[in-house]
Amino acid sequence: MPTSVHAVKTSETAATPGQKHYLTRGAGAYRRASLALFLSGFSTFSLLYCVQPLLPIFSQGFAVSPAESSLSLSLSTGFLAVAIVCAAAVSEGLGRRSLMSISLVGAALLTIATAFAPNWHLLLVIRALQGLVLGGVPAVAMAYLAEEIDPRGLGATMGLYVGGTAFGGMSGRVLTGILAEYLTWRPALFIIGAIGLAAAIGFIALLPPSRNFVRRPGFDPRFHAKAWLGHLRNPALPFIFAIAFLAMGSFVTIYNYAGFRLVAPPYGLNQTELGLIFTVYLFGIGASSIGGLLGDRIGHFSVLLFGLALTAAGSALTLFASLPAIILGIIVLTTGFFMSHSIASGLVGKLAHGTKGHASSLYMLAYYVGSSLMGSAGGWFFAVEGWAAVVIFTLAMLALAFVSACLAQHLARRKA
Repeated sequence: MPTSVHAVKTSETAATPGQKHYLTRGAGAYRRASLALFLSGFSTFSLLYCVQPLLPIFSQGFAVSPAESSLSLSLSTGFLAVAIVCAAAVSEGLGRRSLMSISLVGAALLTIATAFAPNWHLLLVIRALQGLVLGGVPAVAMAYLAEEIDPRGLGATMGLYVGGTAFGGMSGRVLTGILAEYLTWRPALFIIGAIGLAAAIGFIALLPPSRNFVRRPGFDPRFHAKAWLGHLRNPALPFIFAIAFLAMGSFVTIYNYAGFRLVAPPYGLNQTELGLIFTVYLFGIGASSIGGLLGDRIGHFSVLLFGLALTAAGSALTLFASLPAIILGIIVLTTGFFMSHSIASGLVGKLAHGTKGHASSLYMLAYYVGSSLMGSAGGWFFAVEGWAAVVIFTLAMLALAFVSACLAQHLARRKA
């Protein structure tokens, strides 16, 4: 029977083969792990997405197009996608906790360095490096949860972690927008980096060491290749990876170019007003936690399909010209997306057989490649045909994601 962890050692330990010591609700270590993973999600996504409300400022200040300005985000997410695959392999030898700690501190320091970038190209280089460094967090965090948390409560804990990512994404966008309005963008990024560094220190202080992690010293390419191929041969998992690519691609596309639409006539929002719109991420925080709980109780695939449908409905609502309707659409989109993401990321841990870190890395690879490629591609649709083309683009992706969820559900049930 799983047992709760009451005593926490100061260094990462390896599990005894066949023996599991899960963190269960009510234990102090469980609460510390939950708060630490919340901080990791907060720090990662506040540092990653803090430039999103600055895209119109970058476009004007550095004399680049909207699509080019989106590279300050897309390069980070693109390099993050590549780094995630490597991070899963590195964490097998270095350890989950150690790698996440190094990544969070390094990303915070690079954000501070971004504030001092003298030109556009160096800013892009620093943001690309930041994506590489951050790769040590998302996939490894999911693997840590899947390995250490009692499976009966994994959905709720994963929802809390995703809630932390939502809170971080909101805080980074809102605070950066407000600070940039009054202090310009450079001090804004410096402050965001300092907050991220404080969150990283809190994470290091709180996170219990791994108890079910089996360290594999050295680097065996054949082992890692076999692990990744094994997950790709799992009938249902590739469709879950496709959902990550498509849902994240649609979500980031809306958020990337909504700012350009809303700062232009007839809306004419300033940076503070634009930043405050991102407070709708609060709905994502609630949706991710509620989605995880509902998934544990009524079925993960049912909640996943509902979340994707809600995301599509929110995207369609932004077609209206009324500002309240646009904001409502962003709220619905955010709620549906985070509900879908919390469920899909939890399903990876449930459907994967062994080497859960590798399975998580493939999910996050698809997630961030979707963010990078589709987020930039949306700029072409926006430049050529305007907002309606952006929405059609996102709806097409979400339709494919819905079909992928149906196929994954069918294959998972058949295998069971």
